[in-house]
Amino acid sequence: MKPVVRAVFAAILLAAVPVAAQFDFNRLIEGVKKGAEVAKQSQIATREFTQEEEIELGNGLTAGLLGAVKLHPDERLQRYVNRVGRWVAAQSERADLPWSFGVLDTDTVNAFAMPGGTVVVSHGLLKRLNSESELAGVLGHEIAHVLRKHQLSAIQSTAGTGIFASLGKEVAARQIGRSGRDIGGLGSAAASAGIDLVKDGFLLRPLDRGMEYEADRLGIVLAARAGYDPYGLVGALQVLASLRGDDASTSISLSTHPSAAERIAELERAVPGLLEKYAAQPQVEQRYRQAIGAK
Repeated sequence: MKPVVRAVFAAILLAAVPVAAQFDFNRLIEGVKKGAEVAKQSQIATREFTQEEEIELGNGLTAGLLGAVKLHPDERLQRYVNRVGRWVAAQSERADLPWSFGVLDTDTVNAFAMPGGTVVVSHGLLKRLNSESELAGVLGHEIAHVLRKHQLSAIQSTAGTGIFASLGKEVAARQIGRSGRDIGGLGSAAASAGIDLVKDGFLLRPLDRGMEYEADRLGIVLAARAGYDPYGLVGALQVLASLRGDDASTSISLSTHPSAAERIAELERAVPGLLEKYAAQPQVEQRYRQAIGAK
């Protein structure tokens, strides 16, 4: 049926029914439109990030974080943490991500994983750890968050619709040649969204407890594959457990995770055999102390 004929046919139908019925019919049309829009928004919010979007979003989160906290100036320490982190990440199924690891110049006790493969730990945390195996356990935990896309799930559940709507507009603009790529300049919608998420305090919000437990389990597996004593993460958790909860330098780290005691208990319940089987693997204490400048 041609458009003009359809329009005339619709007018005849409306003229043939009472005004009240016309009102109901119009309301039905509006309801269909609204339903279609809700379905569209739902589809946008639940679709998967592409790997490029994931990486760009992580770049934006990192840029936002580094706008507030600078990297530690010790380049030797930065290289050391990168070597350990990349080796642990190489044991995963997403070894092809552009993994990057950094040390924040702060005495707070924290570690953050960004979508796409960037992980940062605080200098305050490094000073409290005792060995490379403990560092590998902490980095393995953060790497696991990236592998299982935990942050992406959290973003989708809170701000996904808006982010994906922006990404959809950007993709459409690129397709018709009105927008170039600007990943390095953080000009993409995904990178801009990442910066906005940091401003909104996203990195300080707790993940689901189940996600934290899953990251612990996978983290010790990655550390064990990399040749480290899997008890390294347990040792790091014991360090956290020994810190005072009211200490300003630790309050963020401890408040956004289950308690260290709960995490240790969950690990012992979930993977007791793995811990014992690989417990003879090295702790690498001396090299760690040299790397962080400890006496």
